[in-house]
Amino acid sequence: MLLSLAQWLQSLSPEYGFFRVFQYITFRAVMAAVTALLIGLFVGPFVIERLRALKIGQQVRSYGMDTHLVKSGTPTMGGVLILMAIASSTLLWSDLSNRFVWIVLIVTLGFGAIGWVDDWRKVVHKDPEGMRSREKFFWQSLIGILAALYLVFSISESSNIRVLELFFKWIQSGFDLNLPPKADLQVPFAKAVSYPLGVFGFVLLTYLVIVGTSNAVNLTDGLDGLAIMPVVMVGSSLGIFAYVTGSSVYAKYLFFPHIPGSGELLIFCAAMAGAGLAFLWFNTYPAQIFMGDVGALALGAALGTIAVIVRQEIVLFIMGGIFVAETFSVMLQVSYFKFTKKKFGTGKRLLKMAPLHHHFEKSGWRETQVVVRFWIITMLLCLIGISTLKLR
Repeated sequence: MLLSLAQWLQSLSPEYGFFRVFQYITFRAVMAAVTALLIGLFVGPFVIERLRALKIGQQVRSYGMDTHLVKSGTPTMGGVLILMAIASSTLLWSDLSNRFVWIVLIVTLGFGAIGWVDDWRKVVHKDPEGMRSREKFFWQSLIGILAALYLVFSISESSNIRVLELFFKWIQSGFDLNLPPKADLQVPFAKAVSYPLGVFGFVLLTYLVIVGTSNAVNLTDGLDGLAIMPVVMVGSSLGIFAYVTGSSVYAKYLFFPHIPGSGELLIFCAAMAGAGLAFLWFNTYPAQIFMGDVGALALGAALGTIAVIVRQEIVLFIMGGIFVAETFSVMLQVSYFKFTKKKFGTGKRLLKMAPLHHHFEKSGWRETQVVVRFWIITMLLCLIGISTLKLR
């Protein structure tokens, strides 16, 4: 919005030439981060008080950690604050004609809507489980597949009309259409190693990345500040990849696929970082507010969508190692319990409690120790991911 205003003012008179600074993505990214941060900090207290007035408090599961019972009643659905700050800042500072900005915003808000319904049911119906798994998975899958079908053709085309034409061409060809090399699965730490996926392979991978990352962040969101800081770090790192792939010069120099328009996602990533830090101000131990599913599902989906656009799905797997570990801990715990119950009649557990952060709590770590140590691990993993820019 502000970019269009600056361009219009420049066209009126040479005196407004200083507005050329708005043309630089890096300037707008910094301003987007600051704007989202300020929105979050100023609006945060009002949102917390409003949630308290509406009695939208966290319902702690009876089978959870005993030390978490004191958190019952803490305002939840704080993800609304994050999404509001991200959307406002992105719309202010990004190029609104950019198709990638819109698809990421739509996916983010779509998953946020699913989380909002889930949280609302928990609050209104006093049901700690919220939306049932099948219903939640259906809506996640619907948005994930639609986003995947759009992205598979938008990676190689620069306009929505051409995307639509390519979609119908794919159908008319009997679902047999070759994608350009930039749509291949990129292998990190290798100069020119990639694997062609085809349309169906791309759609399947994109769907798994978006839905998988969304649920992984949601599983991680179990302690004060545990999920939001890794989201900020991973999102900021993906912003660097977006800037590189969006630049024909940097992409060629670093042997990355050039995705025209992807550089504008740096604005969204910066806004997400600013909004996340503002939320952390209120979410740090002891938390005044929880993000709830409305925030966790949306932020995870945003990370997954950005990673697909900049062709860094494997790097996301590395940088989001904490999210991956949390998810696998739940999968292994449930699978092992079912296996031992079927074989021995009594279910056994691999971990003291899942997800993984609860296992460490049960092992004697204080909540703040788990959180900060997971942050440190994420920071190291993000540095490894960023190193793939040059180590190829």
